[in-house]
Amino acid sequence: MLPTSADLLTKLIAFPTVSRDSNLELIDWCEDFLSSCGALTQRVYNAEGSKANLYATIGPQDRAGVMLSGHTDVVPVEGQSWTRPAFELTESDGNYFGRGTCDMKGFIACALRAAKAASEQPLHTPLHLALSYDEEVGCIGVRRLIDVMQDAPLKPRLCIVGEPTSMKIATGHKGKVALRAQCTGRAGHSALAPNALNAIHLATDFVHVIRDLQAEIVAEGARDFDYDIPYTTLHVGTLHAGTALNIVPHEARLDFEIRNLAADDPEALIARLRDGAQSIAANHHPDFPEANIQIEPRFRYPGLDTSPDSDAVQFVRSLTDSNATIKVAFGTEGGLFSDALGIATVVCGPGDMAQGHKPDEFVSATQLQRCDDMMTRLVSALST
Repeated sequence: MLPTSADLLTKLIAFPTVSRDSNLELIDWCEDFLSSCGALTQRVYNAEGSKANLYATIGPQDRAGVMLSGHTDVVPVEGQSWTRPAFELTESDGNYFGRGTCDMKGFIACALRAAKAASEQPLHTPLHLALSYDEEVGCIGVRRLIDVMQDAPLKPRLCIVGEPTSMKIATGHKGKVALRAQCTGRAGHSALAPNALNAIHLATDFVHVIRDLQAEIVAEGARDFDYDIPYTTLHVGTLHAGTALNIVPHEARLDFEIRNLAADDPEALIARLRDGAQSIAANHHPDFPEANIQIEPRFRYPGLDTSPDSDAVQFVRSLTDSNATIKVAFGTEGGLFSDALGIATVVCGPGDMAQGHKPDEFVSATQLQRCDDMMTRLVSALST
C-alpha cells in the first residue's frame, strides 16, 4: 500500500535540517526508504563528511531517465514568530504547516511516494531522485553530486526541480553572483577625521557606482517580460564597518549581488564595477596610497533558460495538463543541471514561494494532491 505524501512529509519535517547543521539523519531515512523500494542509491558527501547528497535510481540502468530534484536543507527559524511547532507537521484548514513544507520537503515527499509507486511497476524508463544539501546558502552541495554525475556513462534526459511554483511549469530563472567589496582606508581619531580615510565613505561611494549601473540597466538594459522584474538587478545586502564613533574606520565590508537575465553577462557587469571601484580608490592615492576597494565573488549559480518549445517542456505539460509556462524570481539548482550536465530542466513543484522562509510556512493539501497527480502520470509514462 502506498504511503500518503502527508505521512512522508510528517517524517521529513521532523528532521531539523537547517543548512548550518547536518542532514545525515534525513538522508539515512530516505536511503532506507528508497532501498526498500529496490532503488540503487549513492551518497556524495561534503568534505567534512557531515552532510550528503543522495542519488537514487529505480528501473533499468542502461538508458537515460527522468530525475526529480530537491534540496533537503531549510532556512533557520530563529527570530521568527511561529504559532505552531516548526519541526512538527501540523494540519489545519487544509494546509500543512512546518519549516520546509513549501520549500521544499513537500515535493520530496511526493517524489518518495512516486518512487514507491514506480517500484511496483515494470519501468521501461528509469526514475532518478537527487536530494541535495546546502541549496539555501548558494546551491553549494549539489555541485559535488554534479561532479560525480559528469563521469557517469548515462545522465538523465530530463530533470524536474520541485521548487514551489504552484505546480506551474517554470522554464527559467535568473543567474546570481554574490560578491564582497573589501574597502581599505586609513584609521584615525575622529577629531582629526580629515587626516584619515574613512572606509565607510569608500563603501558608500561604491554603492553609488552600483546604483548608477542599476539605473542604466533600468533605462537601457535587456528585458525579459516573463519575469516580474524584467531586467537584471543589483542589490546591496550588508555593510559592516566601524568599532567606535570616535575612530575613523579603516576597513569596511560590503556584500552585494547581481541577478542577471540570460541576455546579460555578469562578468561584464563585474568588470564595470571593478573599474568604478578602482577609480574611487585612485582619487585618494595622492594622499592615501593604501586606498583600495577589492571585489571578490563569494558564490554563484547560473540562470535557467529552457525553451518552452523543447521536448522536455512538452513532456512535463503532458504530466500537469497545463500549457502555460512561467519564469520565477528565485534561483534553483536547475541552472547547474542544465549548464554543467546538459540535462533539459524545468522547475515545477507544490506550494507558493510566498510562503517560503516565513514563520508558519505551509503547503496546501490541494497542492500536494496536484503534485501526486503529476507523479502518477509520470510513473505511468515511465512504464510504457
